[in-house]
Amino acid sequence: MTSPSKSLLATAVALATLLAADATVETTCKAAAGADARVDYGFCVSELSKHRDSPGADAWGLAKVAANLGVNNAGGAVRDADAVLSSPPGAGADAKKRAALGQCRRLYFDMELEFAGAYDEINARDYAAGEEMAAEAVALARRCGDVFAEAGVPSPLARRGEYAGKIGAVCTAITDLIK
Repeated sequence: MTSPSKSLLATAVALATLLAADATVETTCKAAAGADARVDYGFCVSELSKHRDSPGADAWGLAKVAANLGVNNAGGAVRDADAVLSSPPGAGADAKKRAALGQCRRLYFDMELEFAGAYDEINARDYAAGEEMAAEAVALARRCGDVFAEAGVPSPLARRGEYAGKIGAVCTAITDLIK
């Protein structure tokens, strides 16, 4: 059996397991990681398991949980940026960092809206639109990283950006499983 055939067979088996009545965070994350190399299984299980809506959720519910976690992360980044920007100039942030943070604050605000839109589209079972919005949210995180790189200063939002990329991949991969 060729490698693409093996991969397709593994995905089909994972999907069949996922669609069984007992879908769990672990089985859904395993199927998602098997179908999409960008998905970190440990991250997927750890993050989805923390959410109050995860116990007993099917793949559709878990895709929405992933989008919701993206919303929460982006909102946290906006609050982090606001905290620094509301402090007096020179209080731990030079002009370059403040300018970059101001740009990224807007990007993360837009990211919050994109993840919320992804949630709404997945909830309405418009999976393609949900995936597109999740992908745009991840692109906004990359743009923020670029802003700090161009400014030549380290990003205080780097962990938020990394999280956005990971949860966006989880959201997309799980959504792909239920299409």
